[in-house]
Amino acid sequence: MIENVTPQVDGGRVPIKRIVGQPVDVLADVFADGHDVLRVVLRYRLITDARGDQPWAATAMRPLGNDRWTARFTPTATGYAEYAIVAWVDHFESWRQALRIKHENGIGVRSDLLEGAAMVRRAAEHLRTALAAHPSPDRASARERLLTHAAGLDAGQTDSQRIGTALSPALSADMSAWNPPLDPVTSAPLSARVERERAGFAAWYEMFPRSETPDPSRSATFDEATRRLPDIAAMGFDVVYLPPIHPIGHTARRGPNNTPSTSAGDVGSPWAIGSEAGGHKAVHADLGTIEDFRRFVATAAELDLEVALDIAFHCSPDHPYLREHPQWFRHRPDGTIKHAENPPKKYEDIVPFDFECDDWEALWDELKSVVLFWVDQGIRTFRVDNPHTKPFPFWEWLIADVQRAHPDTIFLSEAFTRPALMKRLAKGGFTQSYTYFTWRNTRAELTEYFTELATTDVREYLRPNLFANTPDILHAYLQDGGRPAFFVRLILAATLGSLYGIYSGFELCERTPLRPGSEEYLDSEKYQVRRRNWADPESLSPHIARVNAIRRAHAAFRPGSRLRFHETDNDRLLCFSRESDDGSDRVLVVVNLDPESMQQGLVQVPADAWGLGAPGGYEVHDELSGESYRWTAGRNYVRLDPGTRPAHILAFPPKGAADRP
Repeated sequence: MIENVTPQVDGGRVPIKRIVGQPVDVLADVFADGHDVLRVVLRYRLITDARGDQPWAATAMRPLGNDRWTARFTPTATGYAEYAIVAWVDHFESWRQALRIKHENGIGVRSDLLEGAAMVRRAAEHLRTALAAHPSPDRASARERLLTHAAGLDAGQTDSQRIGTALSPALSADMSAWNPPLDPVTSAPLSARVERERAGFAAWYEMFPRSETPDPSRSATFDEATRRLPDIAAMGFDVVYLPPIHPIGHTARRGPNNTPSTSAGDVGSPWAIGSEAGGHKAVHADLGTIEDFRRFVATAAELDLEVALDIAFHCSPDHPYLREHPQWFRHRPDGTIKHAENPPKKYEDIVPFDFECDDWEALWDELKSVVLFWVDQGIRTFRVDNPHTKPFPFWEWLIADVQRAHPDTIFLSEAFTRPALMKRLAKGGFTQSYTYFTWRNTRAELTEYFTELATTDVREYLRPNLFANTPDILHAYLQDGGRPAFFVRLILAATLGSLYGIYSGFELCERTPLRPGSEEYLDSEKYQVRRRNWADPESLSPHIARVNAIRRAHAAFRPGSRLRFHETDNDRLLCFSRESDDGSDRVLVVVNLDPESMQQGLVQVPADAWGLGAPGGYEVHDELSGESYRWTAGRNYVRLDPGTRPAHILAFPPKGAADRP
């Protein structure tokens, strides 16, 4: 019986997620009636478009006790990995086990020895048949050894010699290698989607290229926006994400601060996609041309930055699709096309598609062609706007089709919605997911939420991308907490997860809301060009660069590492550790969640479990400040001032390497 196989999602209907080089630890309950010895093997293989299906490999599973077994395999290429468990009763080892017990208790074993000889000869006969079909020196040599072992078990030898042969390691090894399984049982195959490193480990930076202008009266061009890229790379980011770069509609264009009235020069929202100049496959003329965009992407690549594009599947009322394919949209009884709305809110500058229209197949194909168009321009990462307002089957089909041709493509789900919908999108193929991190600010909230993300089955399919802010979300914690609050949220985002992001202006601690109680920014960049003083001496840029360097230096922040929360005696102090999969790298993070006041207290460290229980204590190094401290097993004192030292990121010595006094 093979039961309770993990990891799996929804009974195996949904693949788990891994990145290349991230191990898969497989566990299962495996048992049989009686007391026979079992053999349990994990089988796995890779399925890649470039190399075809790979042959099955196998590794023995080890017992953990109570019929629980485990083994590990590590995917080495992008694509899909399949894995299954094979188990059978090892009749020969069961015979050896019973023989040993009888012999040790003085029970006669002459008949048992003859049974063993017959089993060894059957294995030799199997090899003879195999040799006839596939000659092999190894098989031939193994067959001769098995026949010799069988002769050693025959009645012509002394009892002592026969028992010595039966219990010899050489016979056990040969039978283990060459005796075919009898009636093996195989579990249902499970699968893993294996993706490249940036699918699971990356720091994102969101920027509006039009704001990088030297002239506030006009939009920047791509060439002008390129000048910002070295600074973004210097801060240690991996991905630079651009909101829509397409032509913007004129009908119902929104003015500054989302006002319904506009004047000449108002640039509108980039999410109102489409005008007489083109739609989703065009570039806004103010930014430049497709060739200019390709040059922007190439320059970013030279700085080891990957460009991510926004995919927003809706239209401005001026989009060419409305003239060319009116059947793709919903119509009112009077014949007019319905704009987007979420009562009482109305979005008259946006028209949604009707994904269930009679011509849905042509619509779906066209939208997939939009993604493939930008793939052809060198884009492999997409942030998808509001995917939860489109059918789940559409995304499952589109993502699978795109990744079949381009396995390195990444899709980030921007779905701030109900948990079940967020999870369903992740199961349906989205590589990464936005989260509720922005609204989790107390110790209890953070501990509860990240315990769910890190320790339940959610971790197998939902990769959280922790954005500290977005153009839509300026949380009250940032509005009220000032510069220390921004530093705290940066550290939390960067260290609680392997994926995180910020929206430009975060480093300058922009925090003025549209109105009291609103999470919208005043003078939001969504509706106007916004120039900034990147040379502001109060900028958090040096701190961001330091935090990103720490992330890159420590395997403890990579996918597959273990997150654990630890006790403190002050609920304004959050303490957690990250430990690499192999245990070689451990980091302890302590954060003052109060951006206004100094907080102090004792934190509990699992020193004994980490092999750091030496009487003289051990040294920890603060990666943020460069200082070192001598700590002891058990509780240790911390004092964190939000203005000067809001957090520790403490590197611990390797397991068992505690310093001596």
